[in-house]
Amino acid sequence: MDNISAKNIISLYQRHADIWDKLRKDQGYEKAWLDRFLALIPSEGRILDIGCGAGKPIAEYFIERHFSVTGVDASEPMISICRERFPEQRWQVADMRLLSLNEKFDGLIAWDSFFHLTRDDQRAMFAIFEKHAKPDAALMFTSGPGNGEAIGTFEGEDLYHASLAPEEYRALFDEHGFREVKMVAEDPTCAGHTIWLAQFKG
Repeated sequence: MDNISAKNIISLYQRHADIWDKLRKDQGYEKAWLDRFLALIPSEGRILDIGCGAGKPIAEYFIERHFSVTGVDASEPMISICRERFPEQRWQVADMRLLSLNEKFDGLIAWDSFFHLTRDDQRAMFAIFEKHAKPDAALMFTSGPGNGEAIGTFEGEDLYHASLAPEEYRALFDEHGFREVKMVAEDPTCAGHTIWLAQFKG
């Protein structure tokens, strides 16, 4: 049974959007991985940022490099910040688990968002990734290093994280038409993140 805090993620990020934005936006340890992701995407390609938060630093990095960003997040206050900050891009309030945009993208990223889903919801997300991916589209997301749940804290509240085992992510790649490009568990150059980069075979 999943930890009860899994049900509170959207509410937490709705209530504490401004605080999260102040804490999050100036970090830059992701750059090397973002560059690997962009290397797989055509110049000025279209990126779907799934769980975009307030748009900094991830979406901002892409926008500065002339990529078109569509950002989705279940927190309406986060999306409001994005719309004010980057009005020329597309922002939509949406639960990633129900995402159906009827369009395909050159790149899909779920950085520090996908891992807030339960393990069953993570499994189901691969069909959503597949549905929104153009041939050769890049996919990148962060997970935990192994199967299980981890409960952190934010503003004094439980903050849910979960992960599948690496072998299950690889099986889901195969099932949904992706090939693994690079994976590093607990990357010491990226604040200990476990990162997956894949490409859709179409």
